[in-house]
Amino acid sequence: MFKPRDTFRFLLTGFPLLFLALGLALSGCHINPAVQGSGEAYLQGQWQQDSLAGREKLLTYASADFTFTCDSFYVRINTTTKVKYVADSCMGKGQWTEYAKGHYEQKNDTLHLKGLFCNADYSIKSPGTCLRVGVYEDFLRVTKKTDSVIQLSGSADMIPVDLHLIKRIACNPKPL
Repeated sequence: MFKPRDTFRFLLTGFPLLFLALGLALSGCHINPAVQGSGEAYLQGQWQQDSLAGREKLLTYASADFTFTCDSFYVRINTTTKVKYVADSCMGKGQWTEYAKGHYEQKNDTLHLKGLFCNADYSIKSPGTCLRVGVYEDFLRVTKKTDSVIQLSGSADMIPVDLHLIKRIACNPKPL
């Protein structure tokens, strides 16, 4: 049975605690925007890697084509090898293509790419499929040579590569 003194007790003890909890929750949190970020203006578009000089002498080499749209990236990695790592059904007789998509961020001259390996239609890859699955992450040093040419260099095992702008894309942020 409800008693008036229970209401009075709640107002003295429970109500202030409720406001304190609500105030702490709101002061320590912020709402993320409901749309993707705008990314780097100079990167917006489709970029294709130049042919790698001396690739005939390498056992394995890869070339990459990137698309940057707002703060998202899509990459197609074409790999050629003379070394047999796994079954030909996965490696296509020494040539195969991998795909990844995700979010990028640039701080100073470093481009941080973080996403997931995908199928050719950029749907998420299932575990147990050929080649790499799961997280794709790379840190690349980017040097802008001209408005339509950038150079990417990464870890010590990566030969610096030039990417040419094929098509400029305007950033139209999409809802998340």
